[in-house]
Amino acid sequence: MNKPLRRIAIFCGLLVLALMIRDNWLQYVRADELNSHKYNRRVQIERYAYERGDIIVDGKAVTGSVETKVGDFKYKRTYVNGPMWAPVTGFASQAFDANQIEKLEDGILSGNDDRLFFDRTVGMFTGDKKTGGDVVTTLNGAAQKAAFEGLGDKKGAVAAIDPRTGKILALASTPSYDPSVFAGNSTKDSDNRQKLLNDKDKPMVNRALRETYPPGSTFKVVTAAAALEHGVVTDINAPTDTPDPYFIPLSRTEMINQHGGCEKASLNKALEVSCNSVFANLADKVSRDKMVETAEKFGFNNPEIDTPVRASASVYDRNMDRGGNAQSAIGQFNTAATPLQMAMVTAAIANDGKMMKPYMVDQLQTPDLDIIEKTEPEEMSRPLSPQNAQLLQQMMENVVNSGTGKKAAIDGVTVGGKTGTAQHGVANKKRPYAWFISYAKTDHGSPVAVAVVVEDAGGVSRDDISGGGLAAPIARDVMKAVLESRE
Repeated sequence: MNKPLRRIAIFCGLLVLALMIRDNWLQYVRADELNSHKYNRRVQIERYAYERGDIIVDGKAVTGSVETKVGDFKYKRTYVNGPMWAPVTGFASQAFDANQIEKLEDGILSGNDDRLFFDRTVGMFTGDKKTGGDVVTTLNGAAQKAAFEGLGDKKGAVAAIDPRTGKILALASTPSYDPSVFAGNSTKDSDNRQKLLNDKDKPMVNRALRETYPPGSTFKVVTAAAALEHGVVTDINAPTDTPDPYFIPLSRTEMINQHGGCEKASLNKALEVSCNSVFANLADKVSRDKMVETAEKFGFNNPEIDTPVRASASVYDRNMDRGGNAQSAIGQFNTAATPLQMAMVTAAIANDGKMMKPYMVDQLQTPDLDIIEKTEPEEMSRPLSPQNAQLLQQMMENVVNSGTGKKAAIDGVTVGGKTGTAQHGVANKKRPYAWFISYAKTDHGSPVAVAVVVEDAGGVSRDDISGGGLAAPIARDVMKAVLESRE
């Protein structure tokens, strides 16, 4: 072979070698990456080639699948009472992927999870059609309905938890949306989604998990816990040294109370009538750093609370001065909380100081209902001792029996609660948020703790906005629904 031919042969050999290396690189090294790539249309086609598994509440599916007649995708998602369940399920769309449980458990729901390999293999021999597995939630259908209907046309959210286990029982957000209106891949689906994105009321935002609000006076239970835990208060019925007027530390600004009788009021009385001055004074004595310590034991400043949907971090400022700490201790200034966070606080108090990690996926199942994975309750922290938790329970029960939370009372049931009306906006000019946190207690412990925030009650006048008036009745109905469903 002459020299030019030899060079050509070597060059061609190198090209073949390069092609083989490239081919093996794509098939073996990058196989998983390419299989899951968002622009790999074959993956999307295969994802919607079969009926999707369901999200289950109380043994019944709140989702479904329907066969489409046009396009490459054979099945699309359907929802039962979509707006009520959207904060739990999220959406699954042929055009816009998925979010929340639909996204996080997509492998099980689509049937592509490696843990379903055996079922897929058996199906190849039996001829059974491939289907996805199911996600069984912890949700209580009656409680979710009570929360959603209680909010009605108001803008707001509800979170309810079983304090003993951390199971999320209700997660409602209004205004909401129907995920089925953009579950397909048509121009109409795109238009429907764009309308939702353009809506100024943000119906696609999960307010129970993803919005933070000043918690107002509901945060006073955290301040009370800090005062008890750090020994600033040892007798909840003993007078405090709170003067009237009380001036915010480092300023000559008076801390305003909405009710009388706050001068030297005891911790118990101060929670009953919601004395701002008493809690500001106690927080200053506790100190900022110890207030931060207690708040963080309750879950504040934690950016990794997953349900499995991640919740936004609630905030208690680590760097503010004494004046900021005093104002933050009454749930104003820089303090911000999600409804889930305040439900967690309430649940920890109701559970004698033990905070359980919140979760809403109870188990994952194969199409044949075999259990793939089950969530076990997990302790998250101990924000306060059992003795101090029980003192706080006495105080919260007094709020419902004799104070501002009377509309949360349930005949024959022990209920503890705390109202909150949170100011916000420049110079507090915006309409306040109405909050209520509560728990119900039976002979077998506390099966439910609830947090409700009403962000906007529509035509209700500013003077009529209060946690006791707007949010407490919603919390009451959610608690009643849980109690009645367990009878």
